[in-house]
Amino acid sequence: MYGDRAAVVPKRMLDVRVELAETAQIFDEQGVGTSARVNFETLRSALFFRYGFLDRLELSLEIPTIYRYRGFMGGAIEQVERVTTGLGGPRARLDGTGFVFDVTQSGRTLFSGGDGEFGLGDVSLFAKWQVAEERGLRPTAAFRFGLKLPTGEEGRVFGSGYPDVGLGLALEKTLATRWIAYVNVNGVFPTGTVSGLSLDPIFSSVTAVEYLWTPRFSLVLQFDYYTTPFDRTGFKLLDRDVTEVAAGFSYRLRDHILWQVYGVENVDFTTESAADFTLSTLVTYRFDTEAGAGRSARGPKT
Repeated sequence: MYGDRAAVVPKRMLDVRVELAETAQIFDEQGVGTSARVNFETLRSALFFRYGFLDRLELSLEIPTIYRYRGFMGGAIEQVERVTTGLGGPRARLDGTGFVFDVTQSGRTLFSGGDGEFGLGDVSLFAKWQVAEERGLRPTAAFRFGLKLPTGEEGRVFGSGYPDVGLGLALEKTLATRWIAYVNVNGVFPTGTVSGLSLDPIFSSVTAVEYLWTPRFSLVLQFDYYTTPFDRTGFKLLDRDVTEVAAGFSYRLRDHILWQVYGVENVDFTTESAADFTLSTLVTYRFDTEAGAGRSARGPKT
């Protein structure tokens, strides 16, 4: 249940979005009967289709692919850490190890993978029903529904192997001439297990503020919180919740083309559970008509 605005795409309008997200992940955790050594980057690319089916109903489809490899951001992240907080423990301990992905529990491999693996991820279907438009103190509001299909290969950690169902509420409110606030509250309900581990419902919240610098350019600051679906596995990276801060910009290249760039940094209020850093870029093209001209595809995008 990605961050999203409450307003829906106008009826009979189609948005096509291409997204590339590069994520650095690094963990080094040893416990009684548990071991987690993770040091790689993931390039997640996705095609996203969003269609205005009715005046207040939007349908969408996301088709992701995943490429797991050594990556290129490690050196830059190390330099930033050295001149700010100091080189982090896992990154210092795994320095020079190259690609590693090995998570075991009581001698059993839970998650593993090799360098250069590529595959289809879990495809997701979404519906968003706008129930209110902004008026006075009332924000724009929409209910969201998501269905994740088990199209990714579970054995290579490209998917969970089971469908999931998501429900959410999205709010959007103009605070002043140039400021817009977004709030998402979501729940995801897994229907199976992952590597034999039982799963609890996942609850998340997304809070974002957008500043419209010009009619074509805006800045976004966003805070994300996710609960973990795992319970008492013995791993910090699985048992603890995730907190992140995202920042980025949106720039309208043409009337129907929107370009966005954002970065996501873990703030680790719960420590040692979030990915290290994500850098992403998105391009959205709107197949528009006069009736839908001027409606933006901006908003929170994590």
